[in-house]
Amino acid sequence: MYPVSRSLAFTKVVLGAAILAVSLFADNVMSSEAVNAGSQTITVAMTQEPPNLNSMRMTDLVSFFVIGHVNEGLLRYDKRGRLSAGVAERWEVTQSRMVFWLRADAAWANGSPVTAHDFVYAWRRVNDPQEAAPFAAIMYPIKNAEKIQKGELPVENLGVRAEDDNKLVVDLERPCGYCLSLVSHGTFFPVQQAFHEKTGERFGAEASHLLANGPFMMTDWVHEASLVLKKNPHYWDAENIHLNQINVGYITADNRTRLNLFRDGSIALVRLGAETVKDALSEGMRLRTFSSGGVAYIWFNLKDDRPTANLHLRKAIQASFDPEVYVNQVIAIPGYRPTRTLFPAWIRGESGSFVKQHPPKQVPRGKEVAEGHMAQFRETYGDDALAPLRLLTVASPTGTKVAEYFQGLMKQTLGLDMLVDQQTFKQYLSKARAGEFDLVFSSWYPDFDDLVTYADLLGSYNANNRGGYVSAEYDQLLDLLQSSTDEKERFNAAARMQEHIVTDVPLLPMAETGSAYLVHPKLKGVVRRVIGQDPDYTYARVVD
Repeated sequence: MYPVSRSLAFTKVVLGAAILAVSLFADNVMSSEAVNAGSQTITVAMTQEPPNLNSMRMTDLVSFFVIGHVNEGLLRYDKRGRLSAGVAERWEVTQSRMVFWLRADAAWANGSPVTAHDFVYAWRRVNDPQEAAPFAAIMYPIKNAEKIQKGELPVENLGVRAEDDNKLVVDLERPCGYCLSLVSHGTFFPVQQAFHEKTGERFGAEASHLLANGPFMMTDWVHEASLVLKKNPHYWDAENIHLNQINVGYITADNRTRLNLFRDGSIALVRLGAETVKDALSEGMRLRTFSSGGVAYIWFNLKDDRPTANLHLRKAIQASFDPEVYVNQVIAIPGYRPTRTLFPAWIRGESGSFVKQHPPKQVPRGKEVAEGHMAQFRETYGDDALAPLRLLTVASPTGTKVAEYFQGLMKQTLGLDMLVDQQTFKQYLSKARAGEFDLVFSSWYPDFDDLVTYADLLGSYNANNRGGYVSAEYDQLLDLLQSSTDEKERFNAAARMQEHIVTDVPLLPMAETGSAYLVHPKLKGVVRRVIGQDPDYTYARVVD
């Protein structure tokens, strides 16, 4: 996962309203459907159907939210956002190797032990080119991973081995200062070979085709409607898991519907949109805010047959877009902040925030600049040759609002016509991966606590590089960022990469993401975090 500041004017309005709100919902306003202290059960809502619960193939936050409660890797993040023991009870890290000793009581929900062999099997599958795992590149620091993914070596040469059932040895391709934090990511989760081979292509597609080793296990999944997570009695830390059941009783992207469900006592936590933030404050509800750590941006399709491959068109759009207006007038959700870089403010530099030490390069902006670039663009395409650009987004109230704003802005400032292609979340992901767009709204949330988690998004090898950006110099800088253990050298490389992003405009940064939400007063211990599943109900509980 997902920055603490936002526009000053909006902050004053929100905080002022929150301070003036003098009452919380009384206990009897919330029904037992949302929370039940006796049974330790809660009901929540999700905005989308999980597209994929195969940990080797997931790429989206919805799926990671579910799988983060159902499965567990070698390490996990604790309540304070620190790396802590998961399946591994201890570990050692050197410049060339990581060694993990698995706890003897780690078990799958069917009662069988989680072994080092389960990690070897899963990691080899991820690196197998035939698997085409979207997050495969995250394993490049493992010895031979890159060569295996390029088909130059067999998968058995991957630098990971089980010395016995409880000892996993990982050889590194090169020194890696951030590699320990990688193993908490869902792509590094174990997979039991026998179960995977039994379920085949349906692995992770149904509740019965998903084998848990985490604090909860999925027992029901009605697609597009609901799912149920029950406490896993075989989990090694089960005695510290208070909730017996998490019901995802509703799946809806509509902000007002979810707020009404919260008002009615049907769900225990609700994320708010701009319009529902105003409603919640006007009703005196206790609004909470959270800076979720992600970056929202627009990908440009850089394929040769796309108009957006033309740098002048991208620079015209860049010059006409104002992140301040976008965040304060369009998004208008506490926790969001404007940005002109892919690196959010929470990412550290040599001392303090990276972007404060290395602010993004300022480029000329404004109407005259944008019109100048459009004139140069039309020298190539002509006035009448440009068909409407296709803008891909998710079919949701927020997606609609943002798309309509951007569509109007481009028409008004640049005379560009845009067709908005709204799709269900699953179809949106499919079209984005296939490059079926000219522009696509997207966002990226951190997989681990390092600049690399954002920087490698634009690596030419990365399957998540939706626009197809290729720059030999950027790749060289990325290699340096990944391989060097000298902080000054790494951050200087990242600063030069940031210049490429601003100058080449492979994507248009828009905002650092945030969240405003309401939570039932009886639900305690919910963790909001930048990295890992969010919200995290692992150690939550319902009080009387």
